[in-house]
Amino acid sequence: MKQIAILGASASGKTDLSLEMACKHNAIILSLDSLSIYKQIDIASAKPTITERGGILHFGIDTIFMDEVFNVTLFFELYKKAKTFCELNAKNLIIVGGTGFYLKSMCDGISKKPKLSDTTKEEIKQIMKDPNAAYAKIEKIDSFAAQSIKANDTYRIEKWYEIFLSTNLIASEYFQNEKKEPILKDVELFEVDVEKPILTNRITQRTKKMLQGGLIDEVVFLEKTYTREPNAMKAIGIKETLEYLDGYYNIEQLQEKICLNTLHLAKRQKTFNKTQFKPHLKGSVGFLGKKISDFFSN
Repeated sequence: MKQIAILGASASGKTDLSLEMACKHNAIILSLDSLSIYKQIDIASAKPTITERGGILHFGIDTIFMDEVFNVTLFFELYKKAKTFCELNAKNLIIVGGTGFYLKSMCDGISKKPKLSDTTKEEIKQIMKDPNAAYAKIEKIDSFAAQSIKANDTYRIEKWYEIFLSTNLIASEYFQNEKKEPILKDVELFEVDVEKPILTNRITQRTKKMLQGGLIDEVVFLEKTYTREPNAMKAIGIKETLEYLDGYYNIEQLQEKICLNTLHLAKRQKTFNKTQFKPHLKGSVGFLGKKISDFFSN
């Protein structure tokens, strides 16, 4: 089994490239995308349709509903399942998606969570009755960790106390001492690189297609079903549509806003890929297609 990861900004063409390469080289696909993983978010996620997938098996698409628990460890489990499937069925694996953080986490590994006793769980439950006081204590004794936790982020505040109360270490010390075990090893990286004018046009055309395809109706359904509370409701394409429904934009402004925010996201994605991954091959879809074919053929 050989495995590669295709990086690239939103609308750069990496999904089409992954499908083409999977078809040519006996591969399945693991999608690393923070929206495609959800069932019922089909248009806002720009996930490939069943027809577009062309019979290629995908992991990481339509996996959970929006009201289910989701974190990076879910992608760890999906990767293990995809890898096992490839090994049992003599397949190659192509990992693709714009959420580089998930790929980075799999390459670097994450620290193991400490086990919690029932007594500790109850103590945390009592502490979290006053999140402001809980956060104030973190600021006082672990200022480094407090810099990356917002005062209203009760999830991460609670996780900090899980470490502190079960190990007697502040989180910054715990993560410094805890060894990380990479989940993903021996993966070849390829990044689709598109010039800004071309990428801007691709984003514009994709946004038009999303709106024509029923993005507004999809967001209305999602809000009615799940409210605005889930984090996914803050994703680009969804949050702007909610603002449109609230009367802040007309349809033309909605399109412009989605395009602009997607461009900003693309810039962040490119910066992340440049600074967080080892040096890797970059180029156009056509150029990378030939290089990926060479990799799988040799």
